[in-house]
Amino acid sequence: MSDVVDQAVPQAPLTSPSERPPRPRRRSAGRVGRVRWPVYAMLIVAVVASVFPLYYMFVIASVGASAATSRPPRLYPGFNFFELAAKVFDTVPFFQSLLNSVIVSLTIAVIAAILCALAGYAFAKLEFPGRNTLFLIVLLTMTVPAQLSVIPQYLIISWLDWVDTLQAIIVPGLASAFGIFWMRQHMSTTLSDELMHAARIDGCNSWQVFWRIGFPVVRPAAFVLGLITFTSVWNDFMWPFIVLKSPELFTVQIALKQLQANRSIDLALTMGGSFLATLPLLIVFFFVGRRMVAGIMDGAFKG
Repeated sequence: MSDVVDQAVPQAPLTSPSERPPRPRRRSAGRVGRVRWPVYAMLIVAVVASVFPLYYMFVIASVGASAATSRPPRLYPGFNFFELAAKVFDTVPFFQSLLNSVIVSLTIAVIAAILCALAGYAFAKLEFPGRNTLFLIVLLTMTVPAQLSVIPQYLIISWLDWVDTLQAIIVPGLASAFGIFWMRQHMSTTLSDELMHAARIDGCNSWQVFWRIGFPVVRPAAFVLGLITFTSVWNDFMWPFIVLKSPELFTVQIALKQLQANRSIDLALTMGGSFLATLPLLIVFFFVGRRMVAGIMDGAFKG
């Protein structure tokens, strides 16, 4: 009976400890910590270096100009910020300037995202004569400094009788070479030709293919482009300073210039106005910053 059991149940061969397969080594927590802490340290330094100018701006606005000239410099805020903010609104039409900047920046951001997406779709997915040549010309315009286009652009705006109007700022910014390049790259990598052919078989024309299929696919990239455009237009000073003459049409950057006297600068007043002008951008990035990062990473992984 024992012979039958021994034949039915095979016995594992005996192996010596030296012949056993080695166990996988576990990565120690200390080693992971030694690898990661320099990265976190660099990130903390980058965050502090980015936030400190804005914080110091608030310190000067809440204390006064003495905070910048004292030795050592004062690094903690005071209690006079709201008084200084009221003075900013009394000195210049700051609220109207903020409203003008919101109108101009939001209009340009939305329309530019759609127009650049249209141009990117055409350069990426449509076949027409001279497509590569036209796209090369668009890229070459990125090498031209913006200052060189000020005079011809002003002559065109003057001929259209748009000087001292908001459309003089809005219309020239409705498209950009960078935006077209950005959307073209995303269109070429995320929108499949098979999906477009299927839509055309179903009877869609080029506009329907773009609006119903192409644009929803690249919507995160268009959102990122709109946010970048919004920030760029909000911080623009040179072109609005050239074409705007009436105080009620000033953007926020021109209003900040009006806070400075001809021969002296009230540092606390200027810093207070600059901090108030930065707050809308901080609010926007607080609510949509995660979506912006998701849009950038979406294009990075799909490319």
